[in-house]
Amino acid sequence: MKFQLPADEAGRLLKASINGELPDARGRFGPFGGRYVPETLVPAFERLEMGVRDYLHDADFQSEYRKELREWVGRPTALTHAPRLSERWGTDVWLKREDLAHTGAHKVNNAIGQALLAKRLGAKRVIAETGAGQHGVASAAACARVGLPCSVYMGAVDIQRQAPNVDRMYRLGAEVVAVETGDKTLRAAIDEAMREWVTDPSGIYYLLGSAVGAHPYPYLVRELQSVIGTEARQQMIDQAGGLPDAAFACVGGGSNAIGLFYPLLGDDVELIGVEAGGTGDGLGQNAATLTTGTPGVLQGSYTMILQDEDGQVQETHSISAGLDYSGVGPEHALLQATGRISYVSASDDESLEALEELCETEGILTALETSHAYAYARKWSQENPGKRVLIGNSGRGDKDMPTLTRFPVRIRTDAS
Repeated sequence: MKFQLPADEAGRLLKASINGELPDARGRFGPFGGRYVPETLVPAFERLEMGVRDYLHDADFQSEYRKELREWVGRPTALTHAPRLSERWGTDVWLKREDLAHTGAHKVNNAIGQALLAKRLGAKRVIAETGAGQHGVASAAACARVGLPCSVYMGAVDIQRQAPNVDRMYRLGAEVVAVETGDKTLRAAIDEAMREWVTDPSGIYYLLGSAVGAHPYPYLVRELQSVIGTEARQQMIDQAGGLPDAAFACVGGGSNAIGLFYPLLGDDVELIGVEAGGTGDGLGQNAATLTTGTPGVLQGSYTMILQDEDGQVQETHSISAGLDYSGVGPEHALLQATGRISYVSASDDESLEALEELCETEGILTALETSHAYAYARKWSQENPGKRVLIGNSGRGDKDMPTLTRFPVRIRTDAS
């Protein structure tokens, strides 16, 4: 059963979220968020919070950040109409193309922003974690851009299934640290990165890749990724003639989804986040945290997590490395509890089928993460013909070829 807030409390918190009043002074998004960290890291978090407060919206920082987004990342990214997909689905389908950003995904928006912040805070080196590898690649590239050494922690399982991105990180000058503990995926990588940060909290900057963790990371990542939704909103008005009836994004930790959704919270747009349904509903069969999880503390934040009745965090499964996480950003937990955003799931098989359909109809090889959003958008379209749909195409699928080669292409029947 999903966590829900009383109607009056939900309304108050949603209004506060739309008005930019959350997180509050304690780093809380209503009942979620906060800061649950080892005492040794408290000074580092306080220093980071002060840096975010002093620099993030400072005119000089924003000028440099916007310049990097424009001249290095390649923003604004395109809004692409999908005519053949629209014909198939019976809806008017538009794609926000974060796969066209430098390094191939939305992760670079956050990475370059935090790398610039790390320089201002006097960091000597940067550490990062990654699951699908896109954040690792973006962090390696951003650190090369600003001149800081970078180490990326990555689960051994993800290293095997995301080999192209591992090679890209090495070529961009980063050290890749294989994590052999725990579930050997994203959660274990975050744990190891946090342990490393404890060894030198003043000299290391931890460049967290998603809208998760202790305050101020969920806020910081949301602010840096909101460029996605801000651009998409105006592009829809300019190119499509109005806002979408519904917007879809995949949700793991939730950075690309909050980036797309946050600027649309105050609009009359149905917002739908799509999690990894994996192979079933049982614990360990999926990574659908908001769909099947319960409230608890994970890696510094009170949020929705996948845990058993004894509170033990469970391993997850998804065909997509970037969605294979036991928690989710606390702001997503709040937005589900208010009812403003619906969170659903798509299975491994549905996502593979959606990826193949997009390839065949529009010539776009999307990431396995993003294909979850396409899978559910197709279902929604069947029930809502004639509507206008926006899908956050969070990244490109080159990195997923080692996984995709294990699944033969289905016989094409009506795509040509």
